Amino acid sequence: MDFNESLSYLLSLGHETLTIKLGLRNTEILLDALGNPHKNFPAVQIAGTNGKGSTAVTLDSICRAASVRTGLFTSPHLVSITERIQIEGQPISESDFARLTAQVKKVAAELVKQGRLEALPTFFEQVTAIALLAFREAKVELAILETGLGGRLDSTTAARAGIVAITPIAMDHEEYLGNNLAEVAAEKAAIIRPGVIAIIAPQPEEAFEIILRQCEISQVVPKLIGESGTDFSLCYDRHQSSTTSQIIKNSDDGRFCVRFETDRNSYEDVWLSLRGRHQISNVALAIALAETLQENGFAIPREAIIRGIETATYPGRLEIWERHPQILFDGAHNPAASRSLRAYLDEFVKDPVTMIFGAMRDKALDEMAAVLFPAADRVILNEFENPRAANFEMLKSAAPVGFDQTRLCRASSAHEALSLATELTPANGVICVTGSLYLVGTIQRILRDEFPVVAHQSASH
Repeated sequence: MDFNESLSYLLSLGHETLTIKLGLRNTEILLDALGNPHKNFPAVQIAGTNGKGSTAVTLDSICRAASVRTGLFTSPHLVSITERIQIEGQPISESDFARLTAQVKKVAAELVKQGRLEALPTFFEQVTAIALLAFREAKVELAILETGLGGRLDSTTAARAGIVAITPIAMDHEEYLGNNLAEVAAEKAAIIRPGVIAIIAPQPEEAFEIILRQCEISQVVPKLIGESGTDFSLCYDRHQSSTTSQIIKNSDDGRFCVRFETDRNSYEDVWLSLRGRHQISNVALAIALAETLQENGFAIPREAIIRGIETATYPGRLEIWERHPQILFDGAHNPAASRSLRAYLDEFVKDPVTMIFGAMRDKALDEMAAVLFPAADRVILNEFENPRAANFEMLKSAAPVGFDQTRLCRASSAHEALSLATELTPANGVICVTGSLYLVGTIQRILRDEFPVVAHQSASH
């Protein structure tokens, strides 16, 4: 099986976002048949709504700066599925991905034949198994696992990580996780179980109460990440340590210099590599995770924590490619992420903005459009190639009441959207590609194929 064949096989299982089958049984049976690869290394699992990936890549960067051999599993990918599985900061090779996919495919088929599984594991279940196999083979010292969806029944939970973290929780994936914030929070908080170390980012009060209740049930005393004005009065008496932050200054392109204070150390004048005010709490969470790893035997000096924060990269999240006009990529795929992008645009982008917007039909399109569309001079609506993508009429009807319809344009393909945006945007303007990471990945793929030198220079910026 070569790489293209392995990809075709996985895609034949159904699109990952349309064939979601929450539950741990299939993954646990599959991992057991593969020799339980996750038992060969300790793991950190990160759940939440927004900030999971940013926290994961920052922690990975910190650990690599400390010469800890890491395996990083994130989703979705932008251009190649190999991006999801990284070892020491590098995506798995296509040949290794294909070889491990063949191994998982063979074992999965045998389990079905034996009647131990009713059907083949899903796309995400099998990719999770491939990642854990790759980490065992690479002899990683630590696996960092971003939860795909929810937490209680997500495949990554089968890895039984000893350290868990929860980023800010908001409404998303309601069709799977629940119709209110308490239900969503309960699904994500369920990764907290007896014996784990839990670290919690700032939360809405309703979600915070659910998380604390899960901690009490599991007899876990969580570590809390604070921010200016955080109210810890909801915490119970067996008190938690906290991490707080203070902004010192910022750059013109939205990077912040921050002072972080923890119970163990002080990190002064740290320049965050990742753009946006919202990244401060994600970095604080990564610091708390790094210090927890210190407490559990990992040699991660203070200098490595600072260096890791200042060098972390996360493509497609407030990522700027220097062209004329400049392109800003941000896969803001739900209302909370849209508000973070809007805050960034309001604070740091003064030039004319042309927005290429495309999103999944099951997202809160009205809320996202109400937040984002007014920030743009022109909005190009793009129905990109994905079975879940919203069509033009859905995107158009999401525009807020009173929005000037002449500012809306239609593009039937990502190529057309990019060409139209380039034509409409002055050289000193900004093209903002947002609404879905799948759209971001498609546009970046076009640029890399058609303008490889510019794409390389921009991505390295």
